Amino acid sequence: MSYETITVDVADNIATITLNRPERMNACSLDMAGEINDALSTMEGARCLIITGAGRGFCSGADLSARGERSISGGEGSYIALTRHYNPLMMNLARLNMPIITAVNGAAAGVGCSIGLAGDFVIAGKSGYFLQAFVNIGLVPDGGASWMLPRLVGKARATEMMMLGEKISGDKAADWGLIYKCVEDDQLLAEARALATRLANGPTVSYAIMRKNILTALENSYAEALLAEAEGQRIAGSSADAAEGGLAFLEKRKAVFKGQ
Repeated sequence: MSYETITVDVADNIATITLNRPERMNACSLDMAGEINDALSTMEGARCLIITGAGRGFCSGADLSARGERSISGGEGSYIALTRHYNPLMMNLARLNMPIITAVNGAAAGVGCSIGLAGDFVIAGKSGYFLQAFVNIGLVPDGGASWMLPRLVGKARATEMMMLGEKISGDKAADWGLIYKCVEDDQLLAEARALATRLANGPTVSYAIMRKNILTALENSYAEALLAEAEGQRIAGSSADAAEGGLAFLEKRKAVFKGQ
């Protein structure tokens, strides 16, 4: 399918969504949020997803002015945009049944920061940075940032990001444990694709359950996490990949997973 604000490519079991409004630093319009949501539901054959940005930025934040006369603004407009467009996007990323890698080039600001940090593996280029800019214009973090950041880096650093509104460089983000790693800009996509190849050849059913269980553990009690693990193990243990993994172990060879 053809999109206006993103490009989608699926090859070798790897889907790549590229945010494609470089003239606007890939600001996420309502149309872009909708197109990403649509793409997430139509990636046949993919077993891993890479999200990156075209040009010199990953995503500079929400763009509520992209619809011209249909623009929505002000507090009520932001509420509508979040509840109808951006929040569903973040939930769909969280519930995706495959690993997500985000390759952050340049700015990941506002809701773009949340999208960037939605990856299971976040890789930033040296020029990449993460910015909660809301306080600078009298607003509050959204896109799940106030849930996500304290869990990633703790209350103190999350408060620093949200209340001071300063850039967190790729190197600093990696040092904090906010992201997986920071690499040279010219190695960013190569690193992301190498990792995606590894994940796309792994036990996809297991990965999907791991993603779900991590979210469950972050939201619920220890007892509920234990139960979710048991239920997940029942599903994963009945998969073809688990059978292959067990056989490969007995035969002392590397497992060949099919994602089933």
